Amino acid sequence: MGGRERPVHRRDALGAGAVLLASALAAGCARGGGEGGVRGGDVREGAVRGGAVREGDGAGGGAPASSVSPPAPSPYGAAAGPAGPRRFPGWPGEITHGPRDRPRIALTFEGRGDPGLARAALARIERAGARVTVLAVGSWLEAHPELARRILDGGHEIGNHTEHHRDLAALAERDEHSAYEEIAACARRLRRLTGSIGTWFRPSPGPGATAPVRRLALRAGYPHVLGYDVESRDHAATGVPAVLRKVTGELRHGSVVGLSLTRPVTVAALPLLLTEIDRRGLRAVTATELLS
Repeated sequence: MGGRERPVHRRDALGAGAVLLASALAAGCARGGGEGGVRGGDVREGAVRGGAVREGDGAGGGAPASSVSPPAPSPYGAAAGPAGPRRFPGWPGEITHGPRDRPRIALTFEGRGDPGLARAALARIERAGARVTVLAVGSWLEAHPELARRILDGGHEIGNHTEHHRDLAALAERDEHSAYEEIAACARRLRRLTGSIGTWFRPSPGPGATAPVRRLALRAGYPHVLGYDVESRDHAATGVPAVLRKVTGELRHGSVVGLSLTRPVTVAALPLLLTEIDRRGLRAVTATELLS
């Protein structure tokens, strides 16, 4: 990280955060099947103390931008501008984790769905002083082009998750040209919106990439495909405790965590998850910072 100092954490809040985490986990176990305060994709006020998505976070049916507080300054410093893909010598064509000897992890998000959830997630991430990587679907950016700059202006990085979120491996088997266009079209959109094709590529639905898909990604300008070694399974989670158990149970130095911006339960889980990451002495950084 080039000599950047670790941000000052609010250590006096850690004890409370740990209690919240334990309470959420206990509640999930007591109800069975990971059920917490979030059921059926609904986020209810007070479902997780300090964790429910409330008006003003930017969630809840696409709240107007005026209700969203501006992002807090990142303790890691402002983004240096739109970055492009980097080649990391010695690392494979598909990267699923970073170095295991440094206390860093990367939270990566699938970028699609309700833009209000995306804004709420980014606001919570920034309040915790974290940076993340958003792999955006091109059609999502077409509908909400302002989100590309919102991601970058928060100190995060943005990447390519295909244009329409089709099954890229299956598509490549029957129509390689169309599969390539799924990558290239999103890359062109990112360049128009940000000046760069993005920092990473991740195939849809993810996380793994077949050899033909890796070849097409390289042709489109992405030296590496970004996978992950910790899958949150937030798409199937019935509550916050289920997300927390899955992620914190597998998290280790260098982990890349796969999450989604499409689920209210993910946004509700973020404050407790970020508190636990901090409690373990880990830093949540972008995927590029993780490998740098």
